[in-house]
Amino acid sequence: MKTFSLSRHSQLFSVPESRKDYLFVGSGNLPYHEEPYRAESYAIAYIKEGGVKLTAGLFSWDIEGPSIVTLGPNVIRYFTKSSDLLKMEVIFFKDTFLLERYSDLFFLFKYDFFGNNGLHVLPLKESYYTKINKVFELIQLTKLAGNFYEDELIRNYIFSLVYEIDSYYRALSSEASSTLKDHPLFAKFRQLLNANYMQEHKLDFYAAHLYLTPKSLSAAIKKITGRSAGKWIDDAIILEAKVLLQNKILTVSQISEMLNFSDQSVFGKFFKANAKLSPIEYRKRFN
Repeated sequence: MKTFSLSRHSQLFSVPESRKDYLFVGSGNLPYHEEPYRAESYAIAYIKEGGVKLTAGLFSWDIEGPSIVTLGPNVIRYFTKSSDLLKMEVIFFKDTFLLERYSDLFFLFKYDFFGNNGLHVLPLKESYYTKINKVFELIQLTKLAGNFYEDELIRNYIFSLVYEIDSYYRALSSEASSTLKDHPLFAKFRQLLNANYMQEHKLDFYAAHLYLTPKSLSAAIKKITGRSAGKWIDDAIILEAKVLLQNKILTVSQISEMLNFSDQSVFGKFFKANAKLSPIEYRKRFN
């Protein structure tokens, strides 16, 4: 499946690529990529000033600085301009780089804020803003100095960021839970959806696994989130379809099969009903 490589990110941000396993992007004129995509790397972005609209997975945020954004490789994301002023610094890194000297290969899976669960945006209060700002300053200074221990220093700064972000979430756990609609039923539905949406499109499947009728599940999810369960399912499929359609190696028929539609025609009708374009028309936008 086609994803944004670190090389692609370096081109997008007009930053020279000096390595294959991490990339640091400083403040400057930053682009907005308004079509959904995945990446091969993890990302921790520090929004210093200004704002941007982020859609990650099935959630959207209007982000104002100072804030932290965390994204894992499997998260489908895209950005939309919300203000003329945006100052942002980003560290992109592969897990193989971060964990090169670390025995726990599942370290990054411990942190929900890298996954598909709505914990991607963390507004920073002053005490945390000061610490996060210092870490990003150290990353930038290390890159500029070309230190002999650059790799080890960058690794440790990334570990520091992960621990600081996790600590902040723990301190704000009750506030974050209510803000992110962390209702037990919605959490279970979201987990089921993330695991099954490419194969299971019908509300009946999710309702049965949650021991509810389809009508009861849809009503409950709409009350919690403002969006029906069926709409969450459709949105997940459409988001995946848009990412797949950007990969020109795959035919529309193959994508239809990957998404478990009975045939290309059914997929085409579904896509056009939800995206207002046919799959072919959507794909032509990337020629």
